[in-house]
Amino acid sequence: VKDVFQKKDMERLTGSTGIGHVRYPTAGSSSAQEAQPFFVNSPLGIYLIHNGNLTNTDELRAKIGGSGLDDTSYARHLRTESDSEVLLNIFADEVYKCTTRKKYEDISEVLFDAAAEVMKCCRGSYSVICIIDQVGLFAFRDPHGIRPLVMGKRTSVSGNDWCFASEDCAFGPIGFQRIDDVAPGQAVLITEKGTTHSRQCVPGELNPCIFEYIYLARPDSILNNISVYDMQLSLGRKLAQRIKSEGIVDQIDLVVPVPDGSRPAAIEIASELGKPYREGLVKNRYVGRTFIMPNQRLRELSVKRKLNAMRSVFEGKSILLVDDSIVRGTTMTQIVKMVKAAGATKVFLASAAPPVKYPNVYGVDMPSKKEFIANNLTEAEVCEVLGADGLIYQTLDDLLEAGKHMNPTIETFDTSCFTGNYVTGDIDQDYLDALEGAGRGAKRAGIKVSSSSSSSSPSPAELLKSSQAKKSSQDAAAEEKAASAAVKLKSHSTLSSEAAPGADPGAANGGEASKKKKPIKK
Repeated sequence: VKDVFQKKDMERLTGSTGIGHVRYPTAGSSSAQEAQPFFVNSPLGIYLIHNGNLTNTDELRAKIGGSGLDDTSYARHLRTESDSEVLLNIFADEVYKCTTRKKYEDISEVLFDAAAEVMKCCRGSYSVICIIDQVGLFAFRDPHGIRPLVMGKRTSVSGNDWCFASEDCAFGPIGFQRIDDVAPGQAVLITEKGTTHSRQCVPGELNPCIFEYIYLARPDSILNNISVYDMQLSLGRKLAQRIKSEGIVDQIDLVVPVPDGSRPAAIEIASELGKPYREGLVKNRYVGRTFIMPNQRLRELSVKRKLNAMRSVFEGKSILLVDDSIVRGTTMTQIVKMVKAAGATKVFLASAAPPVKYPNVYGVDMPSKKEFIANNLTEAEVCEVLGADGLIYQTLDDLLEAGKHMNPTIETFDTSCFTGNYVTGDIDQDYLDALEGAGRGAKRAGIKVSSSSSSSSPSPAELLKSSQAKKSSQDAAAEEKAASAAVKLKSHSTLSSEAAPGADPGAANGGEASKKKKPIKK
């Protein structure tokens, strides 16, 4: 944000209401044309920002692009491939249709009815915030509450100020207090006068994405009445018990986190195991998150610039490296090499998340299972590819137990990236194949989508094969070196016996002591 908006830019903004969007794109492309907010001038004039991902975008896009001669199509033109633009146009058209169906006394009722229609036809995940001209701030959340949306309040000299955000950690620095989460299927309107209106538009059931607590959310956030920090501490305690059951505690000298997200879990693991906790990896804070970079090569280059291993911590030590999750393995493979190069004798890995094996279709940039290191590999094979001496994953049961203990009202979390079970119930193999064969997912999975498409990245299976071939080559080289050394030793002994004082020259030289020694072939 600081690279885009400077003080002079902010000073040009006028008015009392604003929205902003800083999430990377997970549908469509990375072009600046798809930067949010999106805008339609009719009806009313609506700006919209969206966190999540629609799963029936193609169906909705066809509906929007129809003739408009009947109630089944909207006859609207879309400028981008973004699902957020689709969502905005669906909402805008429902607002228009509501005003033609009956007469309303209050605009809030129009918006709530329109939001209800959106929730009936749009599937997937969507936490939405809109600015509506001369009306106010309008927010709504999908019926499953997959992505977070929280509301805050600040008392000022002019009255109450209101705010919506994905995480409540945004509130503190600007003086707001957390009020509550927007409920699944709920919509909230803040008018220009500062009055609040809300409605449960459709029945909802809270099924939040559990990966949000592991990787995406900041530790100082509270999402769906679960403290992210406390959740991560709990995952550390449970993972420590797994490590104990593996019988490797005596082999560990130090516990080291991969900064920043794994610190809470690593601190708790070190405490439970009775091992020293050390910060051995120093992060360059001027390099962004490698996870969201669009291709493998950029991620690998950025890892080297992002982290530096301290030899004073690692040299001569057996290390337990703790990470919040291992998705593609890109970062971890580089880190293991880095730590061993800094002098570590052994490197064990612990992941606070279970193995990621399936695409996340609800707004996390994980569209292709072919790029996941745990895809079609056993834990032992993953460990081999990563170059580690041991690997321990969190179990799914422990992960779910931690979440449900902190909010017993949540019966079902979305765990689709671990299990392949999608809470919206509309995801099948055809959908996943189409996702993998188009756009951002295709480029990273190595599927050619155009003549200018970049070369493919190796799959986890190819990496394993490469790792095994490299190991076999190293073993063969070591055997050849050992054999060569044995021949040298034997040759040296033979030569020594020929030159030994008092030795029979004929014994060493076939009875021809006066002849020159024959060269010995190795």
